[in-house]
Amino acid sequence: MAGDYDLVVVANRLPVDRVEEADGTTSWRRSPGGLVTALEPVMQREDGAWIGWAGTHGEPPEPFDAVGVRCVPVGLSADEVEDYYEGFSNGTLWPLYHDVIVAPTYHRRWWEAYVRVNERFAQAAAEQAAEGATVWVQDYQLQLVPRMLRRRRPDLRIGFFNHIPFPPFEIFAQLPWRGAILDGLLGADLVGFQRPADASNFLRACRRAIALPARQSLVRLPDEGGRQVRAASFPISIDAAALDEMARREDIQERAREIRRDLGDPQYVLLGVDRLDYTKGILHRLKAFEELLSDGRIQVGEAALVQVATPSRERVEQYVQLRQDVEVTVGRINGTYAEIGKTPVQYLHHSYGREEMAALFLAADVMLVTSLRDGMNLVAKEYVASRYDERGALVLSEFTGAADELGQAIMVNPHDIDGLKDAVVRALHMSPREAARRMRAMRRRVREHDVQRWAATFLEALERPGAENTEIDLTSAGSEVAP
Repeated sequence: MAGDYDLVVVANRLPVDRVEEADGTTSWRRSPGGLVTALEPVMQREDGAWIGWAGTHGEPPEPFDAVGVRCVPVGLSADEVEDYYEGFSNGTLWPLYHDVIVAPTYHRRWWEAYVRVNERFAQAAAEQAAEGATVWVQDYQLQLVPRMLRRRRPDLRIGFFNHIPFPPFEIFAQLPWRGAILDGLLGADLVGFQRPADASNFLRACRRAIALPARQSLVRLPDEGGRQVRAASFPISIDAAALDEMARREDIQERAREIRRDLGDPQYVLLGVDRLDYTKGILHRLKAFEELLSDGRIQVGEAALVQVATPSRERVEQYVQLRQDVEVTVGRINGTYAEIGKTPVQYLHHSYGREEMAALFLAADVMLVTSLRDGMNLVAKEYVASRYDERGALVLSEFTGAADELGQAIMVNPHDIDGLKDAVVRALHMSPREAARRMRAMRRRVREHDVQRWAATFLEALERPGAENTEIDLTSAGSEVAP
């Protein structure tokens, strides 16, 4: 039976978090994170429904309206949180898709939970979508949903977007359930990726793992009457105008000045903002900073590094170990180099709201994005969007999707510690004229290719008849891939 919504987003989490108020009542507040930032304005405009997990195990709440969106919770048991989410999604797929920075773990029990939970999400989407609706499935936790949904509702237009990298076939081939994952994704009409290389990797996997004809951007499915699935890159972005407007507010600018005063008014403020994740290169960044202090290329009191590390997956073993390693490293740096009133590293293991983040971006002379592997990295774009003053410098890992677009950043290989150190020093001593020229070009790119354009480009490619055969320019945020 068809539902009421012409646009349905299916994601692992709802766009809101449950908050227990002081009087014992429950309310919902907007969740942090790139996906919510990207899709919230689109959903509000389309009056769509968002299907996702509410964040706690047990029976799900009834559907409700929040932040201008119809929220439809999907329930997970405690065992499913452990096996589907912490297990298969973040213990198997996440490290596999991020170039095996840590070793993936393969458990059949985890896979069975992944299948079961994907079925539940697909059923919820089938119940909410109107006849002929568009359903947009998000990210690696739900790769089986497109096929499961197509079996239930062949009338739907189904899109899938992968927010993280899609690995080369030589890595993807390790996955025991690689054929089932590819079949799940091929239930969609359009499969979107952050970078052209990710789309190419997917097409190659279709050829190698399940022997399907894949030419240029299209996979043909002979068993489905020759139905074609398009794979292309659609680099995700941010609400650049909103961040620019926020950064221009006097209270945000005063808060930025206050942050610098609280740091002891150093000449330079360096900033890192990341989830506490092993893909983000936080330890590489800290090592480079420590060596710059040791070498005397940066003086204590001259520069301060602020590292915001948002808590993430705190029950997963690798994340527990990473937190310990980061905190030991920060403690060693501060213990070795701190002076009274001068602390080299300010380490903040919690999340901040958008206004505080905008103030931090304005306070920072250098933004450090040193990911070892990243689908996009929206923090880099947020920093650029906040710098209405055309000041500041971005040091950006070449292993991020953002590196494809922000070519005026100082590019680094974070594994090359000496190169990273040189890049930091270069950023600190860049002339105001060069900094303004670089920032102006990056701001133009982020402003013209914002989240509204990302969503509109993807949805147009999904819904427009004949879009599979249309060549789209790389600069339009929807690029074809080579054979």
